[in-house]
Amino acid sequence: METIKTLIQSKFKTLSLVIVALTFSIIALMVRIKLNKSFFYLFLVWNVFLAIIPYTITMYLNTKQNLNKLKFGFWFLVWLAFLPNAPYIVTDLIHIRVGNNTWLWLDVLVVLSFALSGLLIFYLSLLDMQKLTALYFKKIPIETSTTFIIFLCGFGVYLGRFLRYNSWEIISNPQVLISDVFEIMFSPFQNSDAWLFTLGFSGFLVVGYWMVKNFKLSN
Repeated sequence: METIKTLIQSKFKTLSLVIVALTFSIIALMVRIKLNKSFFYLFLVWNVFLAIIPYTITMYLNTKQNLNKLKFGFWFLVWLAFLPNAPYIVTDLIHIRVGNNTWLWLDVLVVLSFALSGLLIFYLSLLDMQKLTALYFKKIPIETSTTFIIFLCGFGVYLGRFLRYNSWEIISNPQVLISDVFEIMFSPFQNSDAWLFTLGFSGFLVVGYWMVKNFKLSN
């Protein structure tokens, strides 16, 4: 309990920022529901809940002082499976075209606020996992592995957005998921849209990562 209290105190500023961002997103959504009398964007609440899971995992791992490498590896894989859910919210911008033109600006504000909250959680969790990985596996090249993880996230977002896979289907439906992944990997020309999206979205996330990383280092 004392460890959790210390962690919250040390991350108070960061947690406050996350809470403010999420609170604004929820309020904007509630205003949108009231004015439009539509619950269309309510799915964003579920999406942001999924986005919080990887950050919750890194917060939990920060409270564990003597975790062995095997247990850390298990939590790392769970974290990696859920991590794409955070930047995934950016792709919810495609739903704006369905919205009411009268309140189009409000639709943009709602979805964008959730997307930015998702990106904030994504980068915070990624930076936390960097420190944890360096602690347990000192010989791993952190920056190279981070870039690879971001690439995997870009691919994960593609699987979620266009093939409609969920994180838990790694367990519940692995055969079909693995089959589709192999199809994309070994038939790149027939699946050029998957590769283009993965590279483009990953590039977007990498640029954001370096911006956040350099901003943190300068403060």
